[in-house]
Amino acid sequence: MGSLFRSESMCLAQLFLQSGSAYECLSALGEAGLVQFRDLNQNVSSFQRKFVGEVKRCEELERILVYLVQEITRADIPLPEGEASPPAPPLKQVLEMQEQLQKLEVELREVTKNKEKLRKNLLELIEYTHMLRVTRTFVRRNVEFEPTYEEFPSLENDSLLDYSCMHRLGAKLGFISGLIHQGKVEAFEKMLWRVCKGYTIVTYAELDEALEDPETGEVIKWYVFLISFWGEQIGHKVKKICDCYHCHLYPYPNTAEERKEIQEGLSTRIQDLYTVLHKTEDYLRQVLCKAAESVYSRVVQVKKMKAIYHMLNMCSFDVTNKCLIAEVWCPEADLPGLRRALEQGSRESGAAIPSFMNTIPTKETPPTLIRTNRFTEGFQSIVDAYGVGSYREVNPALFTIITFPFLFAVMFGDLGHGFVMFLFALLLVLYENHPRLKQSQEIMRMFFHGRYILLLMGLFSVYTGLVYNDCFSKSMNIFGSGWNVSAMYSSSHEAKEQESMVLWNDTVVRSNRVLQLNPSVPGVFRGPYPFGIDPIWNLATNRLTFLNSFKMKMSVILGITHMTFGVILGIFNHLHFRKKFNIYLVTIPELLFMLCIFGYLIFMIVYKWLIYSAANSRDAPSILIEFINMFLFPTADTRGLYTGQKHVQKLLLIVTALSVPVLLLGKPLFLLWLHNGRGCFGMNRSGYTLVRKDSEEEVSLLGSHDIEQGNSQGEDGCREMTCEEFNFGEILMTQVIHSIEYCLGCISNTASYLRLWALSLAHAQLSDVLWAMLLRVGLRVDTTMGVLLLLPVMALFAVLTIFILLVMEGLSAFLHAIRLHWVEFQNKFYTGAGTKFIPFSFSLLSSKFNGDDTVA
Repeated sequence: MGSLFRSESMCLAQLFLQSGSAYECLSALGEAGLVQFRDLNQNVSSFQRKFVGEVKRCEELERILVYLVQEITRADIPLPEGEASPPAPPLKQVLEMQEQLQKLEVELREVTKNKEKLRKNLLELIEYTHMLRVTRTFVRRNVEFEPTYEEFPSLENDSLLDYSCMHRLGAKLGFISGLIHQGKVEAFEKMLWRVCKGYTIVTYAELDEALEDPETGEVIKWYVFLISFWGEQIGHKVKKICDCYHCHLYPYPNTAEERKEIQEGLSTRIQDLYTVLHKTEDYLRQVLCKAAESVYSRVVQVKKMKAIYHMLNMCSFDVTNKCLIAEVWCPEADLPGLRRALEQGSRESGAAIPSFMNTIPTKETPPTLIRTNRFTEGFQSIVDAYGVGSYREVNPALFTIITFPFLFAVMFGDLGHGFVMFLFALLLVLYENHPRLKQSQEIMRMFFHGRYILLLMGLFSVYTGLVYNDCFSKSMNIFGSGWNVSAMYSSSHEAKEQESMVLWNDTVVRSNRVLQLNPSVPGVFRGPYPFGIDPIWNLATNRLTFLNSFKMKMSVILGITHMTFGVILGIFNHLHFRKKFNIYLVTIPELLFMLCIFGYLIFMIVYKWLIYSAANSRDAPSILIEFINMFLFPTADTRGLYTGQKHVQKLLLIVTALSVPVLLLGKPLFLLWLHNGRGCFGMNRSGYTLVRKDSEEEVSLLGSHDIEQGNSQGEDGCREMTCEEFNFGEILMTQVIHSIEYCLGCISNTASYLRLWALSLAHAQLSDVLWAMLLRVGLRVDTTMGVLLLLPVMALFAVLTIFILLVMEGLSAFLHAIRLHWVEFQNKFYTGAGTKFIPFSFSLLSSKFNGDDTVA
């Protein structure tokens, strides 16, 4: 309980690392994860530090590894993640590893470049083949169609695109052929018409299949075009327009024989390129498979090496530059482990002079370390989200383990819903080592990290559901009801009893829609239900009135008890920090103010429950009226709960009124008395001041005690006290604000706990509405239709139950439970103004391959 109740005791240690063994020592410290380094070179820029060259080398290695991981991922080769984390590489292996990685990078880039070049050539040849196949139908140029008997044939018989006809007319006809993107065809045609003024004829044909673009690698739809033009100037313009629209141009054969030769050559080259490309891809995959075997260990080693050099840049050098000096925060319990890590590093480096450490006194506030495990980590995260605890103050997470799921369950009390939540959390706990859960989506990861919180919330909801006797809005009759309806009939009693009591008969039962059970009738009320609410209340018309009264009083009792417990926990802080005057001048007046008003309210609630029964319940006074009369002092005599109630209430009000000025002025006047006439008043321990920086005005009174072990605390503290920093006005104003906030907060915070009643009511009513609108409708249908209708109705009921009552209502109750702990409970004793202890540990480094995690 020690570490979870209060943060670990910390000390400031100074490490003396030999230059030849500093790397190995920090490697051992990183594996152990015991210390947090302080930056001794804050005034030195990052580019002027000692090991900036080594950090750049690590970044270069990370760049190479990122490239390797990208290529391996692109090739769909699995990346094996090793279970064991390899240690940081020795210095003598770093250059060898760098040379291997650089050589591998060069080889991969060359092979990849050759592969891309071959692939681009192959795609171009395939495009050329499709272009020749399509354009063959555009122009008829076979010799067998040329007429031999007329010099100038009529234009009506021959096509304008007949090459032989144009040639005999004396025109210099040219052709440009290629491929263009489908979306650019219309704009391309308009541009040709406007620029060439109609001296071109364009013919298009869409390819049947989509081809991959050699430049971008995108699979798109292409159009094959053939442009015929007259004159060289027009040809130059056409080529420029084709370049502007990124057309893929290919030479157009003049004769059929040339076309046939080109097609045969293309088929041969394509087959050869396929063969060479497959061999290149096989070789590239072999290289990547071999690289994938060791890339995990390389990534982890480079990350560790870079982290070591970052920590070495925080160290300072002595005058001889042969020794590095580092300052670290270390838990006192881990000092033996720190010495062993330094000895291990010195032994691995083979240094003649071992590295060593010693503790040094300091006045700085150490960081906060609270050790957690899988179970307590989630609850500690709830507290840390409010603020990291100040050094050595009481940690609320220990009590949150019980109070948080319990307050949640008070608002979420349902046996069925709680059991479903418990089963879901239990599955997460049982399969917590499954890798898919740790790598799931963000929402699922949130559920996974809070699996133990969900487990306890579900378990406590089962308990409160049994107390409320509520399971999917229905009650369970486990022990038998304590109410007997048959005892209300007149036939069950003798004639004398029938005259003195209002009983039922057949006429009364038939003529009244609502009947009331009278517990004063013998045999009607046989005793309280053994556990929870009697199930007969589920049938009563005044069920909501009864439950509201019960839950409202329960919320007030739980809230006042919770807040009082928070005030009492502040006593442990005052005792630990040696501020006993806070107990007498702050905590005790706060407790008196709380208990004399709201503690008395709890007393009246419990007293009325115990004293009044069914026989005298009509004479019971209203607690609300009695509580109001406590402050109004009514002149008329009223019937109280007990004799002497007025005198007790007056005494409580006098104590409350006296506690307010003590709370307002006690602490400032006491500190003023200490400042003016009292001698030394110090609170130091183990060389550092155990005071929060921003919350205690006594810092001005605590002198700067540079105390070595064994020196007298009193003499040094009195000699070095800095009394001129004392400001009575500031201390008085701070205490007045705190007192007013506390007194008003007691009222508002007590009312805030009524959310326990409100959310419990809302959850029960939503569950009841869902039952009435769905399952009741499905169960009331006749046998034939009911069986067919029941399955979809039950499915819809389950979906709405999960998403509305479990997820939405559960999230609402979760947030309100957090608010009750942060605002109403923790502000009574918890400051949360500390800094978290972040050790230099390799376990905190990410080992992911993808994205920015590889470079982090």
